[in-house]
Order: sequence, then structure tokens, then C-alpha cells
Amino acid sequence: MSADANKRRLRAGIIGGGAGAFIGAVHRIACELDGQALVVAGAMSSDPKRAKESADAWFLERSYDSYQEMALAEAKHPEGIDFAIIATPNNLHFPVAKAFLEAGIHVVCDKPMTFDMVEAEELVRIVEKSKLIFALTHPYLGYPAVQQARAMVAKGELGTIRKVQVEYNQDWLLEPVAATSHKQAEWRTDPARAGVSCCVGDIGTHGENLLEHITGLKIESLCADLTSFAPGRKLDDDASMLLRLEKGAKGYLTCSQIACGEENNLNIRVYGTKAAIEWHQEHPNHLTVKYKGKPWETLARGGAYMDDAAKSITRTPHGHPEGYLEAFATLYKIIMADVRRAKSGQPLLGGYPTADDGLRGMKFVIKAVESSEKGAVWVKVMA
Repeated sequence: MSADANKRRLRAGIIGGGAGAFIGAVHRIACELDGQALVVAGAMSSDPKRAKESADAWFLERSYDSYQEMALAEAKHPEGIDFAIIATPNNLHFPVAKAFLEAGIHVVCDKPMTFDMVEAEELVRIVEKSKLIFALTHPYLGYPAVQQARAMVAKGELGTIRKVQVEYNQDWLLEPVAATSHKQAEWRTDPARAGVSCCVGDIGTHGENLLEHITGLKIESLCADLTSFAPGRKLDDDASMLLRLEKGAKGYLTCSQIACGEENNLNIRVYGTKAAIEWHQEHPNHLTVKYKGKPWETLARGGAYMDDAAKSITRTPHGHPEGYLEAFATLYKIIMADVRRAKSGQPLLGGYPTADDGLRGMKFVIKAVESSEKGAVWVKVMA
């Protein structure tokens, strides 16, 4: 990164996310929404032809045939990228992150963080040694209502947390669509590219991260039942879990990609001794607060009564809805502010998922699979 980084837009590069991929375009929009950065380079596919076509479609300045070539070239380029975006299948997260961190380039990576626990633990060591930023994209943390919920819990407004319920239901894998060359389904249901889990790794990790972020409580142990309903599918497409949390709280997490009629139905309910809160991702601008014996309250994003943490990431006036792309962009905005701080030698503020969160997410996935394979028994998540 050049010395004038705080006087210009940051330069980003993307690995993966080429033609046919959903998440690549989301990363680009989110990265560029606030005018803080531009995606200028990419190695957008393992197929050089597709990589070049994808880069041309985005009018990128530089296209590479491989991430290895890109990392080396961008580290030496006079206007090289400030951070790399990893939007590949899970099996490539670790080698790509390693290549760019070792080239001195900050990294923003899709979840789950790595293919397995060995890679996750090694990546944490690499990040610590590099002193660079490694951020994991759990975009649901970018919603103002989620930050409001977190602030209310932290202030004790709910009292002691006793129970948490998380649901994340979809239906896009209801049929064996991987057999029809559905690109997104192909790699997510392939153990060689996705790892030991499909559903838990893909969307269950969002539920786990959201639960721990809002409540501040870590999952100590779990009892999981994972199922592959679609004929011939090698990895789970549905999961139900009982959770034991810190400080004696209990929880329940269910995630499914075969829940007929569901789109992207992520919900969380947190029950305390004074009050409860409820949030629905498909209606993200409102947070419901429940008190015993009193009418429910609905807090709306943008309201003057919201916590400062929620106000600080609210983009539009009260009553003007904000959605998924804005939440994703909020996460990027926070990350990119730290990229600038890192360059100028200022202390980092954080506020986004890091490699440590990624390690916890990987442990959650591995332990859920272990529990299910042993007959849905209780297993420790925290050592």
C-alpha cells in the first residue's frame, strides 16, 4: 500500500466470484458502495478464459490466471491492491489467504474460514505473525437492528440471558440440484471442496456467529443431529442442535436448506429475565422487544431512540428501508477504516469478525458433525 492510502480510494482485488457466482458481485457492490474502494484486479476463476471474461465484464484493470500469480504481482505493483477479497469455494480459502498475507496484503474472506481445523489453526498463526488484517464476512452483523440488540444485551436491559433460539431456513437444496450442474450447489455439496459440512458450514455458521455476537455468550457444548435428505447427497442439508452457552444459558439452533417454501429465513430470539428481543433477517429494519405483562415494542432502524451503535451504521432516514447489500457494505466500511488505520500506524478499532471468530466457527462446524456422527451426543465446543 502506498503512503497516500489515506488520501485516495483503497484498491481491492478479488479471488473467485466470477461468472455464475452470486457472492462475487455482492462483495464488489458492498466494497464500493461508500466510495471508499474500487475492485481493480482479480483472479476470478481457476479457468483462465472464464477469469479473463469475468474481469473484462467488471472492467477490472488487471486480470490473473491464478491467485499465486496475483499475490506476487500485486505485492510488487506500484499501485497494487490494499486488500484481497476471497470468494472461492471453502477448500481454497486457506491457500489463498496464506498467499496474500505472506505477500503483505490484508485479507477479507468468506466463511467458513477454512476447509478444516488444521488449516484454521494454522491460519490464525499466520495472521498473528503477519500483523495484517484478516476479516471474515458475516454480513448480518452490519444491520443496525442487530447492533441495537447487542447493545441492549450488553447494557443489561434484558437481564440475565436464559435462552436463545436461532433459525436459518432455506429451500434451495430441496432437490438434488447439484446433479443439474448448478454451480453454487455443486461445490457446496462436494466434500472435496466444501469440507465436512454443507448446511452447517454454509449457513449454520451465520447463526452461530449471530448468537455469540448479540449475546456475548460463547457456545460451550452442543448436541447435533445432521441429515442429508436429498438422495445421493454426501453432506448435510439440515441440522438441529441443542446448545449449552456460557453462564448457564441454553439455546437451540436449527438450519436447513431443504425447508420447503423458505427463502433466506434467518431469525433470532433472546430471552432474558427482564425482557426478550426478536429479529428477522427478511424484515431487518425492525427489532421486537417483549416485556412480561406489557405490550410488545417495535424498534425501527433510524429512530432517534436507537443506541449510538445502531445509529452509527444507519445510512438512510427513518422509514427508508435498508437491506442485505447495505449491511454487507457496513461490514466493509468498518474493515476498510481499519485498513487505513493499519497503514498510518493507528490502533485498530475492530468491530468485525476476525480469524479468532473464524476459528470458533470452524470448531462449531467440526463439533456439530462429530456429535451427529456419534449419535447426537453432547460434545464440548470450548476447550
